Amino acid sequence: MCGIAGLVLRNAAELDASMLHALSEPMKHRGPDDHGWCVLTAGGVRCGRSLEQPLKSPVILVHRRLAILDLSEAGWQPMATANGECVIVHNGEIYNYLELRAELERLGHPFHSHTDTEVLLNGYAEWGLGILKRSVGMFAFAILDMRVRKLVLARDFFGIKPLYFTSWRDGFAFASQLKPLLNLPGVSRRVNPQRLYEYLRSGLTDHGSETLFADIYQVPAAHYLEVSLDHPCDVQPTRYWEIDLSRRCELSFQEAALRLRELFLESVRLHLRSDVPVGAAFSGGIDSSSIVMAMRCLNPDQTIHTFSYLADDPALNEERWVDIVGASARAVVHKIASDPEQLVADLEHLVDVQEEPFGSTSIYSQYRVFQAAGTAGIKVMLDGQGADELLGGYEFYTAARLASLMRQGKWSEALHLWHKSSKQPRKNRLWQYLGKFLFAPAVQDGLRRLVGREMWPAWLNSSWFVARGVRSQVQGYGTEILQEELHRSLVHTSLPMLLRYEDRNSMAYSIESRVPFLTPALAEFLLALPEEFIIAPNGTSKAVFRAAMRDIVPDAVLSRRDKIGFETPERQWLCVKLRPWVEKILWGDDMLRIPAVNAEAVQREWQGILEGRKRFDNRAWRWVNLAVWTRLNGVHFD
Repeated sequence: MCGIAGLVLRNAAELDASMLHALSEPMKHRGPDDHGWCVLTAGGVRCGRSLEQPLKSPVILVHRRLAILDLSEAGWQPMATANGECVIVHNGEIYNYLELRAELERLGHPFHSHTDTEVLLNGYAEWGLGILKRSVGMFAFAILDMRVRKLVLARDFFGIKPLYFTSWRDGFAFASQLKPLLNLPGVSRRVNPQRLYEYLRSGLTDHGSETLFADIYQVPAAHYLEVSLDHPCDVQPTRYWEIDLSRRCELSFQEAALRLRELFLESVRLHLRSDVPVGAAFSGGIDSSSIVMAMRCLNPDQTIHTFSYLADDPALNEERWVDIVGASARAVVHKIASDPEQLVADLEHLVDVQEEPFGSTSIYSQYRVFQAAGTAGIKVMLDGQGADELLGGYEFYTAARLASLMRQGKWSEALHLWHKSSKQPRKNRLWQYLGKFLFAPAVQDGLRRLVGREMWPAWLNSSWFVARGVRSQVQGYGTEILQEELHRSLVHTSLPMLLRYEDRNSMAYSIESRVPFLTPALAEFLLALPEEFIIAPNGTSKAVFRAAMRDIVPDAVLSRRDKIGFETPERQWLCVKLRPWVEKILWGDDMLRIPAVNAEAVQREWQGILEGRKRFDNRAWRWVNLAVWTRLNGVHFD
C-alpha cells in the first residue's frame, strides 16, 4: 500500500525538487516508510530519492512506500525490469504473487526481491495487460513501457485502490489522491455540477470516471489507460473485466454454501499474506465476524487484534456481539468510543483526509477505528466491505427480491416473503423501495413527491443546476431485480463510496486495509446464484453465506436479523448535542457562498426537522459537509 503520482508533459520541462515535493508530500501519510522518483532523460531512465540539480524530462514518476511485503531496500520503488525497459510505481497488493512468481521463474524471469510489485512488473513484461486478469488483489499502478513509448495505468477489479488523472495545459498527470493534481498550475477547483447534484440529492459519489472536481477524473474500476509519451492528452479508459450477469449457477443450496465457504476461506488465506502485523476492523456483524473467525480458523496460534467502534446509543451499540466473537476467536479486542465534540474537533482533518464530501457521520466512527489501530502499531487490517453489496445485506434488497417475484408473476412466493418481511423492523420502508423497483421512471417522480422525496427539493437551486445541463436520473429494472440491484450497488452506488472512505481513513494512519470479500471469483460466483440463495423465502438476508459459515462463526451471530455496523447516533448528535454548531454553519457565509443551494430553504428545512414536521436523514449532514469542504478546498461554482 503506497502513494503514486506522475507527469507526462507535452514538452520536456525542467524538473526540480519543488516539483517532486508538490507531487510527493501530499501523499506522505500513504507511504511514510520511504520515497523515490524516476525521470526519463536523453540518456535513459534515472531514479533516486533526492534531486540535487534540476533535470530536463518529459516524464516523472513518484512513489511513497508503505512497506508490507519484503521490508528491505529491495522493495524500493520506482522499480525497473532487469533490462530497464519497464519501470513501475505501484499502490496495493497482489495476493497471489507467490503463485505468479513461481510461474514467471519457470519462464526464466529473475527476481531480486520478495515483493509482489516485482511479480507484477515481470508479469507485465511477460504477458502485457494479460497480467491484470491473472492477479488477485487490489492495485493501482503506472508502468512506463519504453518498448512502446507509453505510460500504462490500471486500477483493480472493484476500485479498491484510487487512481486519479487530469489532462491540463502542460500534459497528463496522475496520482493516488486529488491534492497533487489540484496543486498543478492550470488545474481548476471548479465543481462538477452533475456530481454535486447527485451528492446533495442522493449522497452518491465516486462512481464512473468523474469526480466532484470538473477537471479531475478517476480511472474507473476494472479499467486501464494507455498514455502515449508523444501525445499525452489523448486518453480513453478501457475495461478489462466485468461480471457476466447471464451466468447461472446450477448447484443446490447446500452445494453452493460449501463452495462459498471454500472460496471465502481461500480469499482470507491470501489476504493474510504480510510481513507486518494484521488486525481486523470488527463491528460484531456477520461479515466482520466471519473474517475474524476465518483468521482464527486458518491460523490457530496467531495473535489477532480487533478494533470495534461502540456507539453510546444502546440501540446502536454492538458490544454484546463483539464480546461473543472476541471470546470465541481469542482475540485482543480494542473498543473505541467517540462523542460529538470529538467529531467537531476532528472534522477539518477528516474532510481534508477524505478529499471529497461523504455521506454521514458514520465515516467518523471508521476514522476513529483506524486511528486506534495505528496507535496500536497495526499496519494491515482486514475489513468486510463488499459483503453487503454481494449478499443483500441492506433492507432495500428484500424489497428488490420481492419486486423480482412480483415482476415474474410468482405471487404466492411474493406474499409469503411480504408476510415474513413485514414482521421485521422498519417494515414500512418496503413500500417506498418497491415503488423504486417496480414503477417506470416517469411514474416514480410523482410518487417521490407524494412521500416528500422529490428529485428537486426546494433547498436545491434547480435553476443553477438546469442551466448547467444537470439532469435527475431514475433507474429502470428488468425481471431479475435483486441481481440487478446487487450489481448496481457493486459498481455504481454503494461500494465505490465505501471503498473511498475506507482507503482515506486507513491511509490517514498509514494502514493498509484489505477487503477479502472483493475478489472476482467471489463476485462472479455470488451473482450467478439464484436470488433465493441471497434473500431466503422467509426474508433472511445473506442466506447462503450464513449457511457457509456454520461451525466457524458462533450461531448467535449467524442468527442476527438486525444490521448496525459502525453507525453513529447522527440525529442525536446533529439535532441536539451539536445544534448550535450545525446552525452556525447553515447560517454562515460558507453556505451563503454556494449558489447551488438555496440557503434560506435549507434553514427552513432544518427548522422543520427540529420541529418534527420534516423527516431526518443524511441530507442534514450533507449540507454541513459541503460547506466545510467548499471552504477548505477553495471550490469554485462558476
